[in-house]
Amino acid sequence: MTSSSALDKGLNVSSVLQNAQTQAGQGQQSSSVGNLLAKKAKTPEQIKEAAQGFEAMFLNQMLKPMFDTIKTDEMFGGGEGEDMWKSMMVDTYAKEITKKGGVGIAEQVMQVMIKAQEAGNE
Repeated sequence: MTSSSALDKGLNVSSVLQNAQTQAGQGQQSSSVGNLLAKKAKTPEQIKEAAQGFEAMFLNQMLKPMFDTIKTDEMFGGGEGEDMWKSMMVDTYAKEITKKGGVGIAEQVMQVMIKAQEAGNE
């Protein structure tokens, strides 16, 4: 994890999304949210899917360090196979958390995407 992440700087999700919305309105692209906005999801279902994908990716990045700290019992596990399995498990956890309502990031991203589309249609 890099020290320049939004969490390390004390930023909250709303401020990151607001920044992305401002950049999108100015024709700039933010690294993650801007890329989602650039896809130009046209239907509400596509917007929801893109926003949930962003939240799942975010949760995956937050959960990964937590699972990296869990030590494996050498007698029953470890190795390359477990590392691969663990990354797939974390990805599945992130997707399932998002499907069950997540932590609220997808809803905020959806609102930003809709506002950006409305601004682009004017």
